[in-house]
Formats: sequence, C-alpha cells, structure tokens
Amino acid sequence: MMTTPRPLEEKMTLFWHMVFATGNSKIDNPTEMVRQVAMFRANGLGNYRDLLVHLAKDPAMIYWLDNNESHKDAPNENWGRELLELFSMGQGNYSEDDVKMASRAFTGWTIKPKIPRLPYGRHLWQFEYKAEDHDDSEKSFLGRTGRFNGEDIINIVVEETATHNFVARHLYNFFVADEVQVPSWKDVPAQNPDAVEAIAKVFVESGFEMKDTLRFIFNSDFFKDESIRFAKVKNPAEVVAGTIRLVGDFGVPRPGLLPISQESGFQGQEIINPPSVEGWHTGQEWIDSGSLLRRINFVADRLGDTSLPGVQSIIDELGSRGDMEADDFVESCLDILGALQVQDETRQQLIEHVKAGGTIHRGSSEADIQAFGQRVAEVLQLIASTREFQFG
Repeated sequence: MMTTPRPLEEKMTLFWHMVFATGNSKIDNPTEMVRQVAMFRANGLGNYRDLLVHLAKDPAMIYWLDNNESHKDAPNENWGRELLELFSMGQGNYSEDDVKMASRAFTGWTIKPKIPRLPYGRHLWQFEYKAEDHDDSEKSFLGRTGRFNGEDIINIVVEETATHNFVARHLYNFFVADEVQVPSWKDVPAQNPDAVEAIAKVFVESGFEMKDTLRFIFNSDFFKDESIRFAKVKNPAEVVAGTIRLVGDFGVPRPGLLPISQESGFQGQEIINPPSVEGWHTGQEWIDSGSLLRRINFVADRLGDTSLPGVQSIIDELGSRGDMEADDFVESCLDILGALQVQDETRQQLIEHVKAGGTIHRGSSEADIQAFGQRVAEVLQLIASTREFQFG
C-alpha cells in the first residue's frame, strides 16, 4: 500500500480483505494469508463471479470457515452460511434450507494433505476437490432444483438482485460515504438508495465486472457531491499508508519498517487478522479517545519531520510562492493536504497561529530556510489534528 504504483489495485485488495474477512488468529499461517491477499490483488478488479470461485478454493478461507471438515455425510454449514450472509446476499434474502443446500454443494471442496511441518518447515496448503466426498444428490436452492456443485451455487447467487444490491452498498460504503454496519443492513435502508441502485444496475449490465462498476462510481455525480465530503472516516490502513506516501518515507525497505507495519493494528485494524468473519466495524467506530490520539500523533510526527522528502517537497512548493499573508498560507497548506475544507472557527485558529509567528518569509540564509520549514511543519501538524483531516 505504501509503495505500489497502482494504488487502486491495492485499495481493492484491502476492500475484499475487509469484505471476505479471514483472520490469522485461526489460520496461524501468515504465508497462507499473504497468498490470499495476493489472490485478491490478482482478481479484485476482475469479475465478481470468478472472484467468488477463487475464494471458495482459497485454502485459507477453506480452513477459516471449516470447509475442510465438511463431508458428504456430515456437511459443515459455516462456509455455506457466510457465503450467503456476508459475502454475497446479506441477511433476510435466503432461508436456513438454502444454507444447508449450499453447504452440501460445497462438500468435497477441501485442502490436500501435506507433509508435516517438521523437520523441513511449513509447506503450503493446496486446494483439492474430492469427488468421492461430494454430495451429488439433488438439491433445492433459492427456488432452483438440480444436482448442484459449488460453482452452480455461485452462478445462482450472482444472479440474485439481493447480491447486486449487497455488493453495490459495500462499494458505496468503502468509496463514497460510511454506512451502518453490515448486520444492520437488513433493518436500516441505504442512506442513498438511488446511488446503490445505480451501482447495482451497472454491476449487472457489465456482467459483474468490477472495473466497469468502479469507473461508473468514480464518474458519478453522487461520488463528487459536496454533501458527502467528510462522510467517510479513513480506516487505519489508509491513515498509515496515505501518510507514508505523503511524506515520501520508506520508498525502499529499511530499518524501522516493522513498527510502521504494526501501526495500523495499534489504531484498531490489524491487517490479515480481523476480529471475526464479520470483519471490522468501520466509519465512526474507528474513532475512540485512544485511537484518535494514536492517529493524530502518527500523522503529526511524520508531517513534523522536515527531513522527509515529501515534507521537504511541500516546504519547497510553499517557499516558491513567495511571501504570503497568513490566510493565504493556511489555505495553501490545506490545499496541499487534500483540498481540505475546514470549519470557519478552525480556519481562524490556524490563521491566528500563523500570525503569531510573524511575517511568512522563506528568506535565503540557512537559518531563515530552516525556520520557514519548521513553520510549515507546525501548520501541517495542526491540520492533521483537525476533524476534517481525520474524517476526510
């Protein structure tokens, strides 16, 4: 996320990791989690139906939801239930019998036996389909009847209107404005049902292609509407990766990378280890007194480091504009940090702080240049502590 030249690809990888939440707390095999993330990266901007098939064959997901313990004569319902409830249709759009039929259809989708870990180290899991352990009998699922296998179930699921709306609302929640948590979607309508309906329509018309659906979202009026500015709280991964990209740090691996990789977890989002299959609670639930302080300190510490290339670039850009009045200086800093629009009271406090420091002049001596850089860094740090920056 910090170094990719394809940020949207990585953003969608994070999106699917949050929707198809799988945790290393149970997998206990980070390599398998990294392989799952790589699968999201390879397929996350492709076809949703194909992605579900890849997911159903992913060893980490199979183990996470116990499908390796689902057998012809004793189906385990965990994968069948979560496929319908959290990965495609959402609560209230299927019956308990549908869960049972889906689970029977995925019997035989399991993990190959592997060489024991010792003495050679851990070997990778591989998907295996065991025809002899698959329930090939007739099943009735969502009003259809047949001798369904797993891919048949997925083919039926992706044609359901509930699935189209469910995926559309997830995309709206991640890219446009925060929604309530997923378990409440059955009872709480979407805040912009017209937008969700429009996304779902394009999703279907494109044949469930994510690129086409995202292109529609990013070009839509509702995506650009002023009314949804600051209607999303950045998740901790976005805070950490976005800040490091902004300040230009860790362009290459170097000592100190491990604490950065842990920072998202300290802020409430431990990547590859969500708290449950439901994933993380998002939106304003990212923010509490502890996490907010952690977020502010993380961003402010880096924006205050004038030795970092990204911070120095901001200082050089502002310095090239010549002498500025306090209000122009504040607006320039806000613009550089993302075209932020802050409340009038906040803006005035920033302006008063700048005025208290005297004339804004870069000068030519080494001392003047350093002093100017410190003033820029101070204002950037103050902006990082505002509600608009943290929620934008």
